[in-house]
Amino acid sequence: MADISGRIFVLMGKSASGKDAIFKRLLDRDDVSLHKVILYTTRPIRQKEQNGVEYFFCSEADERRFEAEGKIIERREYTTVHGRWAYFTVDDGQIDLEKGDDYLVIGTIDSLEQLIAYYSRECVVPIYIETEDSIRLERAINRERKQETPKYEEMCRRFLADSKDFSEERLAAAKVVHRFSNEGEINDTVNLVADCIKSFKTEDNHGY
Repeated sequence: MADISGRIFVLMGKSASGKDAIFKRLLDRDDVSLHKVILYTTRPIRQKEQNGVEYFFCSEADERRFEAEGKIIERREYTTVHGRWAYFTVDDGQIDLEKGDDYLVIGTIDSLEQLIAYYSRECVVPIYIETEDSIRLERAINRERKQETPKYEEMCRRFLADSKDFSEERLAAAKVVHRFSNEGEINDTVNLVADCIKSFKTEDNHGY
């Protein structure tokens, strides 16, 4: 791999931990200068989502075409009550670490490990958002209630699956050391995460 100077910051957290809101606020901050990487997904678009904003919404045929072309960098799959949903990053020119740019993506431990395998550990920095279960459950219910067709079964499946997907054993094995609580004022959490990201920039420090 050629010399690189950019990084990919992987924002992770259980469902309804607030990572999506934190993600958006970090992208709006000039002091961290992060580029958004839009993932692709085969899941149905939700109310108020826009194609090419939250995700690129595509078919499984599109996914198979990307795979045949060798363009899928990482992928995570879920067997839901509504069928198989896939989320994946495509080598479509959005990421160019050789330019020295820094990127922000939302991911899981599985996608983190795939990104590390593709780009190297020195270029990929995991950041984990933690929120107490009762707070997450309340947020998830309120969010689903606002959907035109609420999918409470899928919400519950995902809530339970998170305990395994983000177990302490898996977090430790993936060397996730940058962890931030998001149970109070969200701006406080965003500031702490931004300071963490800026520390990598100012120290010119690859790895974690």
